[in-house]
Amino acid sequence: MRGLATVPSYVVMQPTTLCNLDCAYCYLPFRAADRRMPVTVAEAVATSVNRWAASGRFSVVWHGGEPLAAGRAHLAALMAPFAPELEHHVQTNATLIDDAWCEFFATHQMRVSVSVDGPRDRNSDRVTRSGRPAYDRIVRGVAALRRHGLPFSALAVVNDPAPGRATELYEYCLDLGCEVLGVNIEETEGVNTRDNSHDAAAVTGFWAELVTAWRRDPRIHLREVEWSLRYAAAVLDGSADDLLPGQLDPIPTVAYDGSVVVLSPELAGFTDPHYGDFTSGNVLDTPLHAILAAAAGTPWVGEFMAGVEACRSSCAYFGFCGGGHAANRYFELRRFDGTETEHCRNSKIRLLEGVLEHARDHQSP
Repeated sequence: MRGLATVPSYVVMQPTTLCNLDCAYCYLPFRAADRRMPVTVAEAVATSVNRWAASGRFSVVWHGGEPLAAGRAHLAALMAPFAPELEHHVQTNATLIDDAWCEFFATHQMRVSVSVDGPRDRNSDRVTRSGRPAYDRIVRGVAALRRHGLPFSALAVVNDPAPGRATELYEYCLDLGCEVLGVNIEETEGVNTRDNSHDAAAVTGFWAELVTAWRRDPRIHLREVEWSLRYAAAVLDGSADDLLPGQLDPIPTVAYDGSVVVLSPELAGFTDPHYGDFTSGNVLDTPLHAILAAAAGTPWVGEFMAGVEACRSSCAYFGFCGGGHAANRYFELRRFDGTETEHCRNSKIRLLEGVLEHARDHQSP
């Protein structure tokens, strides 16, 4: 895996910066402002995306703010320029989902992922702008999805990987009815400056416990664990080098105003005295495919690629993670050519070690 690909596998679109919640761990800088994406931005993005979609599977991910805060009419207008064969995904806090939104998702064949951190007491960081708990509104939105027979994924943030937490989370998601579960150990990034360091044994134990819970009742696709198992199997059969792509996916994030940030959506909206605003161009001025073709020349991107090579030469886990994420390096280290971060330790190294710990503890005699 060397260099930056010029054709991504998906594009992240920000229909609005606004979010109706004010979660304590949120990284977004402008979530109190309703800055909506003009349709002209979506039209400009679609010009490149529709060409890529004609050659194979391609996804557009609507990610805010809270995408549903843009409203059904405006979101439909933003989706309209894209080719019908595209997959549309939305990451939502679910608080605005009702019957009308469910009909919208069904009509547009939109894949839904809901942010929820487990039972009521685990969602204390997820509050409204007035500081009130959002949990009841979240579960009402999920109930609407289930009432309409719409499949959905869940994305959980874990800020306390203590014993019992993984089992509790997995069993909750079984009852919730999601088909896929993604788990993020809380990250220090963006405007969230809370410390994300944890005891190594506790985090490893969390992941091992999650595998144990999943194996007892594997009805849910468990994103991180299944990837770890694929990697372990590939190592055993000698095909691990084939798992990572030949080049890094640029993961272009198109902000509400058309500006494009590659590699890490979490960098959108931020400015640094040394790196500038992290953007590689604007689709209202330059086609997206041309922006990506030149993105490797963005100074901070070059520095990040040097950091990837440093990881390759120094880290035994490189084949598993591929060099980490740009935003985690920046917000933890304030540079892009560093190597190990707390995010690496919590969500890559200890994830794999937890899966292997489970395997060791449950191997056949």
